[in-house]
Amino acid sequence: MPEPDVIYNPHLEGEAFYWESGGKAGDSASATQPGVLLIHGFTATTAEVRPLGNILHQHGYTISGPLLPGHYTHPDDLNKVTWQDWTNEVEDAYQKLKSSCHPVFAGGESTGGLLALYLAIRHPEISGILAYAPALRLIASRWDIFRLHLLARFVPNVPKPSLDGSDLWQGYPVNPLKGALQLIKLQNVVYPDLNKIHQPVLIVQGRLDTTVHPDVPEIIASRISSEVKEIHWMEQSAHTVILEKELEEIGKFTLDFMERNS
Repeated sequence: MPEPDVIYNPHLEGEAFYWESGGKAGDSASATQPGVLLIHGFTATTAEVRPLGNILHQHGYTISGPLLPGHYTHPDDLNKVTWQDWTNEVEDAYQKLKSSCHPVFAGGESTGGLLALYLAIRHPEISGILAYAPALRLIASRWDIFRLHLLARFVPNVPKPSLDGSDLWQGYPVNPLKGALQLIKLQNVVYPDLNKIHQPVLIVQGRLDTTVHPDVPEIIASRISSEVKEIHWMEQSAHTVILEKELEEIGKFTLDFMERNS
């Protein structure tokens, strides 16, 4: 358990979790149940995906919520990991889920959505992708990125200007800069291979998002090779779209998307 003074909303549950499904009505006890991998974002914890996970679990899905390395400990730890540490963690979580569930969907918020796209590129057997504010491109200029590279050499982290999700979001109140550079590296790995994605993809972004660039949904939709690609803009939501007031609506069309593409 991390020290309370380095975690915003330390009272929330932020550890990795695995909620097995009780099954859907009419299913036999031995039937393979559908599963969903839900991945949290940069500096956050699994508290970020638990509300949506609860909705999906109540409808018969097994839910896996891995905790990304460098998170829910101390901000300094996020400056010591690589993007490969994150992909290895979600790969392990996916393999565990796949061993007992079918179909399997992969999804996540922000960096978690980017990691879900990464998995889709490498695992064509995944049934579909749930990308909530996927952090493929941030609202940052080239100069901002250049400054980040320079500053990361001397400054471990900078305070966040604001914290989305208020009472429901948990994580570091600062941005570890070397960790942020690993996110940019992951973007550069995923972007050129988007055309390798053939699975159905659901993309959800808040109209009030000030973190992920508003062009991201169309960039993804135009570059992937999927026949099924849906974009939903949430007019009253910001970056942490699955923690905000339109979560119930998001849960409904997420369930519908998975039912249609199982």
